[in-house]
Amino acid sequence: MPELERLAAHHAPAVLRFERENRAYFARYVPDRGDDFFTRYAARHAALLDEQDRGTCHFHVLVGDHGAVVGRFNLVDVAGGSAELGYRVAERAAGRGLARDGVRRVCELARTE
Repeated sequence: MPELERLAAHHAPAVLRFERENRAYFARYVPDRGDDFFTRYAARHAALLDEQDRGTCHFHVLVGDHGAVVGRFNLVDVAGGSAELGYRVAERAAGRGLARDGVRRVCELARTE
């Protein structure tokens, strides 16, 4: 079973790989992030970690075999006991209940932490 981990600096290469490998798949459901997202990913990742350190957002990755990211689960605009949830699961991992399980686990963390 993949492990849910709080986003950290060492996840950057795996997250970028996840986003690149699934770009066309994600674009079928949500607007594409654009080329700039990929060319400037290192700065974007650092900015996410800054937001997380401030407590305004909480980012998580679902890590499978060999450190591969198979999902992302984010709580953004955290304030007043609420947040907006967003998530993505890799195409190769879709249909196995990982999205449902990841959402449940992130919501549990939000309630307890």
